[in-house]
Amino acid sequence: MRRMLAASFMLCVLMAPSRMLAKVPTSRITIQGGGLNAPIEITDANVLGRFFVWADGGTSPNQASAFIIDGSRGPAAERPKGLRRYEVSFYAKLPEERLIYVVQYELDPSTGKGYVHLPGRGEKWYRLNVSTILRGVEGNWFHAWEVWDKAVRPLIDEASTNRASGSRDCSSH
Repeated sequence: MRRMLAASFMLCVLMAPSRMLAKVPTSRITIQGGGLNAPIEITDANVLGRFFVWADGGTSPNQASAFIIDGSRGPAAERPKGLRRYEVSFYAKLPEERLIYVVQYELDPSTGKGYVHLPGRGEKWYRLNVSTILRGVEGNWFHAWEVWDKAVRPLIDEASTNRASGSRDCSSH
């Protein structure tokens, strides 16, 4: 009985931080890689408020998208090859700002549709991500939520144009 009580207590202690974190909004999103000279930084509260790391993200069929994934379509069976890959990092103030979640994102410039990879066991960022939220679908590529694609495509296009013209100002506030 004591062991069961102790185990229950430890489970509550371990779950408490994730419940407290679930109410913390995203404070910053950065997008890097894909040939960008400098990371794109998103700090606009109106944009950040649309992408909540602790939301299911539509990875279960009965919830609408709220992270950056369109989980209603399930994992992406196929995606175009040769797309530029970006690393997308999410930060929150806990109370100091810190990195809480990282995914890979690929955008098909011909269709404007994107794909999001949740790192799986053994991949970089898996441990950080599952310490924030365990979705149960890690290791898969998903279709990006249309709202995410529409929010970041202009930023990526602008940063890519700046890269092509030699400009160093690739951040968005």
